[in-house]
Amino acid sequence: MSKIVIVGAVGGGATAAGQIRFYDPDADITIFDRDSTMSYAACGTPYAIGNIIKEPESLLMADPQQFKEKRNIDVFLKHEVLEIRREAKQLLVRNLDSGEQFVESYDTLILAPGGSAVIPEIVGLSSANVFVLRSYGDMQGIQRFIKENKPKTCVISGAGFIGLEMAENLKHLGLNVQIVHKSSQVMSILDSDISERIEAELAANNIQLHKDAVIAKAGPQKVELSDGSQLEADFIIMSVGIKPNTELAEGAGLPIGKTGGIVTNEYMQTEDPSIFALGDASENTDLITGEAKRVPLAWPAHRQAFLIAQKLSGNAIPKKGLLGTSVVKIFSLTAAMTGLNERTIRDKGLAYKTVIHQGNSNAGYYPDHAKIMLKIHYDAASRKILGAQCIGGKGVDKRIDVLVTAIYAGLTIDDLQALELSYAPPYSSPKDPINMAGYKAFGK
Repeated sequence: MSKIVIVGAVGGGATAAGQIRFYDPDADITIFDRDSTMSYAACGTPYAIGNIIKEPESLLMADPQQFKEKRNIDVFLKHEVLEIRREAKQLLVRNLDSGEQFVESYDTLILAPGGSAVIPEIVGLSSANVFVLRSYGDMQGIQRFIKENKPKTCVISGAGFIGLEMAENLKHLGLNVQIVHKSSQVMSILDSDISERIEAELAANNIQLHKDAVIAKAGPQKVELSDGSQLEADFIIMSVGIKPNTELAEGAGLPIGKTGGIVTNEYMQTEDPSIFALGDASENTDLITGEAKRVPLAWPAHRQAFLIAQKLSGNAIPKKGLLGTSVVKIFSLTAAMTGLNERTIRDKGLAYKTVIHQGNSNAGYYPDHAKIMLKIHYDAASRKILGAQCIGGKGVDKRIDVLVTAIYAGLTIDDLQALELSYAPPYSSPKDPINMAGYKAFGK
């Protein structure tokens, strides 16, 4: 009987355990995690804070007892793996409650340690109320602070996914919210013209944005920015980035790639074939360029869990590269992207063309319709799609998902006009925006 030990019990680790059990009913599976909760929907935490999700407990997908009863998987929470002893195939584990240390053996080890929020060194930060949002416990801490202290102002550092989602949800609670962002545009993974629409939406909802600035000093109720601005802040949300938790892998001598993630092969194995890595801390490849890529999002972690389970069950499926497909809600807007953005394409010196379509999400005469902007970059010679972005009031995710499928299938920009997409006035137009982009690019 194979003994499989997994480090990390959130999305990737818990999913890997469940997948392995599905394909191997006899495997001995054990999970260790230093947190006090497991298998929670981390992407839902901003909406629980904003009281959009009324029952935060609904984000908890499972607990150790359920995993044991339903899947015969042993889960040990508040247990930290301190060391990997590769030659002996052993782990040194510490029970965080008792302080006891013990040795656990393994035949296969799966690392799903996730990532940690980056907290910059800022003068006076220790005297301020500072929060990050990387765990269920972080969510509870923010909720508790808001309930007990009834704050009126918040400064969010960072205008990425978490920063924007938290801005909307805190505004929903009635707080005065300001965002500080070190770059000249929000959501730097997007093209600047798409980001500008997000910035306009923030302004329309009275979210003040301070670009090209960082928090230089902090205090109990105020922060000072690098541009000299003074902002009131009953508390601060830090969302400036995520650092992959690779310390355990590094201590075991496993290679770390240029993206900062644990290097993995086509089957998610590290340099040591008995050790796999997945999720936020793993380095993968870009589907379009073939270069190293790290995508700390939910979909890649779940897919990688399936690939590991297949490899261990004797049905090895090599991974494809990642596109970094993502979507975010900002008040009345939705923005989504996949593949390469324009800045990356230019940095790589690729010859490309761009087609932009601005129109309606569905029939303009139908009462419920919205404006959308669809932007697609494609190779000038092969006409293969390199990347796409879309922003608008509705139907944005649908269009990006079609383009993800087109890229994966190797379709060209010209193939888009021939796609027979579903149409009825509440959903689209006889020529969908995807079709229109293909027609506009034809012969260009």
